[in-house]
Amino acid sequence: MPPMASHRATSSSPFLGAPLPTGRRHHHSCCFVARGDKTTTAARITAALDTETMAARKDGNGGGDGGGGGRGLVGIDEVIVNPVGLGRRSRQVFDEVWRKFSRLGQMSTAAAEEQGEEEGIQFLRGGGPMCEFAVPGAQDTTVLVVGATSRIGRIVVRKLMLRGYNVKALVRRNDQEVIDMLPTSVDIVVGDAGDPSSVQAAVSGCNKVIYCATARSTITGDLNRVDNQGVRNVAKAFQDYYNQLAQSRAGKSSKSKLSIAKFKSAKSIQGWEVKQGSYFQDIYPSRFDEGTDASFEFSENKQAVFSGFVFTRGGYVEVSKRLSLPLGSTLDRYDGLLLSVGGNGRSYVIILETGPLADTSQSKKYFARMNTKVGFCRVRVPFSDFRPVNPHDPPLDPFLVHTLTIRFEPKKQRPGDSSQGAASDPRNFQLIMEFIKALPTGQETDIILVSCTGSGIEPNRREQVLKAKKAGEDGLRRSGLGYTIVRPGPLQEEPGGQRALIFDQGNRISQGISCADVADICVKALHDSTARNKSFDVCYEHVSKQGEELYELVAHLPDKANNYLAPALSVLEKNT
Repeated sequence: MPPMASHRATSSSPFLGAPLPTGRRHHHSCCFVARGDKTTTAARITAALDTETMAARKDGNGGGDGGGGGRGLVGIDEVIVNPVGLGRRSRQVFDEVWRKFSRLGQMSTAAAEEQGEEEGIQFLRGGGPMCEFAVPGAQDTTVLVVGATSRIGRIVVRKLMLRGYNVKALVRRNDQEVIDMLPTSVDIVVGDAGDPSSVQAAVSGCNKVIYCATARSTITGDLNRVDNQGVRNVAKAFQDYYNQLAQSRAGKSSKSKLSIAKFKSAKSIQGWEVKQGSYFQDIYPSRFDEGTDASFEFSENKQAVFSGFVFTRGGYVEVSKRLSLPLGSTLDRYDGLLLSVGGNGRSYVIILETGPLADTSQSKKYFARMNTKVGFCRVRVPFSDFRPVNPHDPPLDPFLVHTLTIRFEPKKQRPGDSSQGAASDPRNFQLIMEFIKALPTGQETDIILVSCTGSGIEPNRREQVLKAKKAGEDGLRRSGLGYTIVRPGPLQEEPGGQRALIFDQGNRISQGISCADVADICVKALHDSTARNKSFDVCYEHVSKQGEELYELVAHLPDKANNYLAPALSVLEKNT
């Protein structure tokens, strides 16, 4: 597949509390001047103290005791003239305004009282000046943030709260330092992503998950626990939680996979038929027929094994069965197939047959390739990957599928498919099948995983990190849940929404990106249908030297809702 074209988008979401290039913070009515002369500072502080000044003058002019009036005027003069008193009072006024404003979800401080924060949140949901960021229905959505105290996670939490979501945070420690990093309205769950019981408690009651956790060391155990096993634990706990909900309602979860075949006994292989064939049946068949043999049996090790050899030129062997789905189930409600298989790492062709059952002569066939590994693995084959055998046939309609076939062709084997190298004859094969399931479909993503591209990581630890990250990504893809995998470039601590972004598929980026922009992408992907089942790299736009261009840049101007993500991801490949 040729590399996909990249796209850039301007992210203009606000990063509250970040200083502008001029060194100023602008927040509605309050204004803080970091640089300026004494006159400007005094003028602004005098405006801020206008109410108290007028009250003091009223007391001085209207009071019966002239000394009282004198005391009021002298106090004001001392505040304005005395730089110490002036600075102290100005900080009190500014801190009070800033504390209330920051409690809306972006720059909360540990010294603020819980009551002040709750008032700020109620102010937001009640239609205050920040309600323009609120997402419809967000108050009914609970998002679990795994790694909420990470560089990206802290910003994700505040962006979610700013938009009205209910937020749960999975953290490893509950000491004061960790608690101070998060607003008090966040539901904190203490546990380890590598511990299934902790993850189950955290996932309970959640509708979506954003996984921002990353290992703090390059020790293989830490990398596997956080970047690999932690992702798998979250995916499994999320599925189990929704299965339990469905069972309690005497129904079936929309996130559950549909079982097509489970090979657990000798009875389970009944109905599967083994066939042999050749693509050169009319061209000297006897001259090139060196023998073909295949079988599908349930072994003594209680495994369903499809094995044999194909020595005939242009020959193939296949095993097929007419599907018998549960009553009321059709494949058009699913995204693709998930196969749990093992063996010697050969490549196979999956064929789906559609058409009327009464007349198989009118059937249409569609095929997709399945690559396996030595040992056991799970292979995801989306329905969108199937192509018609006859180019004039229409695209696959999963609703009409009635027969599934797995075919082995020696001529289609890739070099290095087997771990035995040249000593292994590519005409021999062995496929151990555990199950075949259909993956559920959906409109929105369920889990957003923040991974990495490997750019910016020290060379001596890059391979270890990427290996663990890739294993976690593979586990999420094969879970059957809707996923979005974000691979940012080197993270930078700077305000978001300042530069255009590149969205790419192809491991070609090298530029950095701010943590705030990555957090904004995660939040926007929660309800964006174009983000479901996609993996992509993202970084800042950069200008390459002439002759060294890596990207075909296409500008996406944000609309009124600042939705730059949908047009950027709509052209990227799905099920990646």
